[in-house]
Amino acid sequence: MSVLALTPDELLTTTRSVRKRLDLTRPVDRAVIKECLAVAQQAPTGGNAQNWHFVVVTDAGKRAQLADLYRRGWGVYLPMALEASAANPASADPVRQAAMARLSASAQHLVDHLHDVPVHVVPCFAGRVEGQPPFMTAGMYGSVIQAGWSLMLAARARGLAGCWTTIHLLFEEEAARILGIPYDRVTQVALIALAHALGTGFKPAPREPLDTAVHWDNW
Repeated sequence: MSVLALTPDELLTTTRSVRKRLDLTRPVDRAVIKECLAVAQQAPTGGNAQNWHFVVVTDAGKRAQLADLYRRGWGVYLPMALEASAANPASADPVRQAAMARLSASAQHLVDHLHDVPVHVVPCFAGRVEGQPPFMTAGMYGSVIQAGWSLMLAARARGLAGCWTTIHLLFEEEAARILGIPYDRVTQVALIALAHALGTGFKPAPREPLDTAVHWDNW
């Protein structure tokens, strides 16, 4: 599959969490998925462990089961998110309210249509974090998350789009049973909903001023 003519900065700043612009009718060729996964394998891992695994789910029945877990998780998560948003003093800002309304509509669209998304990729790593010290937990998650982001960048470069989600992890053990993942030995990190993108005109997203997030030498 041809690769889009994007500069590195364009690729990095226009790879979005895409929900409404996922093509739910067009299948994704397995060869393209494998190209993206090969790119993901080049990401760094702690100690060069390369202990990542990617469960690629294209079976409609299994996608439907994962989507059911996602909807259940959404029912748990949404009230908490709304409560947290209401408690944020910035929530009264009209610009922020409009942005949150768009995000909520986009998120609900994915909840309603996740079963239709042609590819679900579940990044995992060998091992469990329970009882591990913080530096080990950070390393275990961090290694696989970098690979997942590389996968999304590779997908964007090939005209695909994806959305990194974690809500199904509220029922991780049930998801493990659906996918045959040995829950006691393997940790799921996310579910990436992957499809061909509808259109190519993705732009950098609004962000807070850089100085609000950068600390030089001290907090």
